Amino acid sequence: MEYVELICHPSQGEHVAGLLISMLADAGFESFTENENGTISAFIQAPLYTPALTSKLGSDEFSEFLDSFHAEHIADQNWNAVWESQYDPVLIDNCCMVRAPFHPQPAGVEFDIVIMPKMSFGTAHHETTKLMIQYLLSLQVTGKSLLDMGSGTAVLAILARMKGAFPVSAIDNDEWAFNNAVENVQSNNFADIEVLLGDSSLLAGKKFDIILANINRNILLNDIPVYRESLSDGGKLFMSGFYSEDLPLIEAKAYETGLRIMSHRIENNWTAACFTL
Repeated sequence: MEYVELICHPSQGEHVAGLLISMLADAGFESFTENENGTISAFIQAPLYTPALTSKLGSDEFSEFLDSFHAEHIADQNWNAVWESQYDPVLIDNCCMVRAPFHPQPAGVEFDIVIMPKMSFGTAHHETTKLMIQYLLSLQVTGKSLLDMGSGTAVLAILARMKGAFPVSAIDNDEWAFNNAVENVQSNNFADIEVLLGDSSLLAGKKFDIILANINRNILLNDIPVYRESLSDGGKLFMSGFYSEDLPLIEAKAYETGLRIMSHRIENNWTAACFTL
């Protein structure tokens, strides 16, 4: 599978880059890099980069946030080499290391997670993944059923199993992320994590003590009622992938379903929040 890298020059203004990333995610782009020169690289599977999408990027909908852009094709077989040259390990709260197989094993780290990220979201470099990891590190999850929704690399599912959660499921609607998650759960010796390809429709009839959903605002707003139905009595729902200004929308939708907010965390305007019944 080839990917297209869309190199974007965002408009000037506070939070414009973040809003542009959110819009690109809604348009089908899978992962993003904010470059030192102020541009944003957005990645999408080549077959999905259609003339209709190009036209949409040049429309009034994007003009407020996007000054200019150009696209470059990236061959699938080159992606791992790019990551290996650019991907640094991440240490969170001095106890959780997220690293690639080519990084040396750290000493004195309680949770050592090995992730081959490829094109999947979830390497702990992004604030939303870090926020969710920090929430998970603070939880007592031993013996609790847990869902990692929009799992990407399955890094959250893997950490949950390391902390004793069981059973654990990881769901993503992207085939590349699904295959990457299967690879990662096996390389971390947690083949008992259930990895599924699909969306929230897979949750019908299932219950979890803890649900982690790190996706984007629009998908969260659409799926909160489904998460509510899949949450066990006394369970907790953790959501991230949105900005602080979107928290009232998320909270209001959750409240409609009977969920109430317990806490939230913010880093660089990205937000994670915990809800319960």
